[in-house]
Amino acid sequence: MNEENKAIEELAADREKTIVRTSFIGIGANVLLAAFKAVIGIVSNSIAVTLDAVNNLSDALSSVITIIGAKLGAKDPDKKHPLGYGRIEYLSSMLVAAIVLYAGITSLVESVKKIIHPETADYSTISLVIIAVAIVVKLVLGAYVKKQGEKVNSGALIASGSDASFDAILSASVLASAIIFLIWGISLEAYVGVVISGFIIKAGCEMMSETLSDIIGQRGDQDEVRGLKQLICEEEEVLGAYDVTLFNYGPNKNYGTAHIELPDTMSVDDVDRITRRIQNKVFQKTGIILTGIGVYSYNTSNDEAAQMRNRIRDIVLLHDWALQIHGFYADIEMKTVRFDVVVSFDVDKNEALRELLGEVKKEYPDYTFMIVPDVDVSD
Repeated sequence: MNEENKAIEELAADREKTIVRTSFIGIGANVLLAAFKAVIGIVSNSIAVTLDAVNNLSDALSSVITIIGAKLGAKDPDKKHPLGYGRIEYLSSMLVAAIVLYAGITSLVESVKKIIHPETADYSTISLVIIAVAIVVKLVLGAYVKKQGEKVNSGALIASGSDASFDAILSASVLASAIIFLIWGISLEAYVGVVISGFIIKAGCEMMSETLSDIIGQRGDQDEVRGLKQLICEEEEVLGAYDVTLFNYGPNKNYGTAHIELPDTMSVDDVDRITRRIQNKVFQKTGIILTGIGVYSYNTSNDEAAQMRNRIRDIVLLHDWALQIHGFYADIEMKTVRFDVVVSFDVDKNEALRELLGEVKKEYPDYTFMIVPDVDVSD
């Protein structure tokens, strides 16, 4: 595993550098935009422009938190945290979401105050030009930050990039309201502020929800799981791959476990050789470290066991809640049968297994059954 650890460390170092560099660019751009917009908002008495400046400032603060999260998340593993500190990035993403929510709620309160106590704005040509330039800057910045975030799998950067692109649209609405006021004398300032606030709050809620899902633990990506199973089953001796579970300790720090079905004629040495080969291949092609590979034994030379397998599979799959049966092995001499069943979340697992046990015992009364329920994690 030394080679794997070295590769992970190199990837982590490059990833950290990219996040920090991109975040510093975002901080510089947002601070400058916030300063210009704040001056314009105060001079022109525009609540919409002032709120837009606050939004840029919150974006800069988000970038600072992203940097701190990346630095802390890149700390080397230690005795207390042997798998590293990568999940700190999820906490930093949550903090960013909280800042965005706070900015949105504060902006909404101020906008409502302006609706109740309206004030006339006074725009100058230079202020409109600066707002137009800010729109272009935000579009370019958003595209760049999002691209870098996707490149290094940073949720915080992707969120910041999407937020920057969205800010450009909001700034465009501010510019449009200013032009409407100058041409027709209709003041939409406070109402545009309410709309901007609503979008900011919505973005904050979505960021918070997504980060919470990451912390709680989401179902593994179906395409990724399917690809992993196909990769494992490329090995000639592997008859099937099941129970694939993926989990992570931060972005790009992915681990997993799986069960493979092997012929009952293989020796322990054979099993050790093939599992090590699978672990190495999976890491090289996907970056996922398989921390454990369980083994199911498969009957290869007993016709009676094969008939039992087919009959019991038919019985099991008659139930809608039975998503899959695997790991079947029948010991004809000892009169024992064992297999796993993937049970849907829609039924009571214990009740379903009692029903199934009764059915297979009725079919084969002389046998002892060990039925293991599997959770519908990836299949």
